[in-house]
Amino acid sequence: MEISTPGRICLFGEHQDYLGLPVIAMAISLRARIRGYPRFDRKIIIHKKDFKETESFSLSDLNYNRPRDYFKSGLKVCLDEGLVFRNGFECEITSDIPIQAGTSSSSAIVVSWIHFLSLMAEKPIKWSLKKLGELAFKAEVLEFGEPGGMMDQYTTAIGDLVYIESEPELFVKQLSPNLGSFILGDSGEPKDTMKILKKCRDLRIDIIQNVKLKNKNFDLNSCGKDLDLSLLNHKEKDLFFSTIENRDILKRAKVELEKKIPDHKILGDLLNQQHTILREKLDVSTKKIESMLTAALDAGALGGKINGSGGGGCMFVYAPENQKSIVQAIESAGGEAYIIHSDIGSNFLTYL
Repeated sequence: MEISTPGRICLFGEHQDYLGLPVIAMAISLRARIRGYPRFDRKIIIHKKDFKETESFSLSDLNYNRPRDYFKSGLKVCLDEGLVFRNGFECEITSDIPIQAGTSSSSAIVVSWIHFLSLMAEKPIKWSLKKLGELAFKAEVLEFGEPGGMMDQYTTAIGDLVYIESEPELFVKQLSPNLGSFILGDSGEPKDTMKILKKCRDLRIDIIQNVKLKNKNFDLNSCGKDLDLSLLNHKEKDLFFSTIENRDILKRAKVELEKKIPDHKILGDLLNQQHTILREKLDVSTKKIESMLTAALDAGALGGKINGSGGGGCMFVYAPENQKSIVQAIESAGGEAYIIHSDIGSNFLTYL
């Protein structure tokens, strides 16, 4: 059997979903694939072709032996859902998605794995794409107490362009504007995702708690700036207001993206505004990312931003035109460039 799942970019709401704020994300035309077949014993053997390594364990021992032991946690959440596996599997995983670069390569693999398991169980079940995202979030985030939000798992599972609210309850809406192409640029710079997420999340959670102490019925999703911020210092106020500004950029973008033919220049400008916040307030950009973005904008891109947690990894720009010259510009700045577009979610391809 073969399962394919896309990576993703975050268009709007970067570093916001773990605060309970909405995001707009897009599944991209770079995908992870898992191909596998049942064995006659209880072994799980996973060949990670891109890493040139193999992982193996037994269905009889699902104790975690490493941080983020996602293949075991994926099995556990499937078992919790009542699936039964009497035999193991042998699988090969390949991916076009830049690895550890902010494009949800790990989430695409976890979604693919859970999708694969659901169809290879003793009694196969056809879960909805939303259900696959839910279980992948449990396996990847909740099971290990990670600081990330839901965006990665739901976007890669569901596919295309999605608007996601995580509070007060999960709401997912697919958007279908005619956007055209983006250019993804991989800086090749390593990044510490968990460290950056923790830094950006924890400080703002403390700030929000202090705002709540002084403002009855405070709601981060709808509040204005007329608040009692007496418990915050100057830096904390600046960071709080930048979070509100980022929220409002998404709201303006959503209005455009709900149109069949959005204004491409407005979207590009909103991407640039968001990146300014990420660079200047959250401090998650790098010199190389800035050079790649500048080169791409000079070559005709309409706007762009760093993607994912930041501190390295990828950036992207909006490029409905001039794709070839923008690719050349990003590569001249030292990045590896990919022309990408919106793509479908996790997909069962074939029985091998």
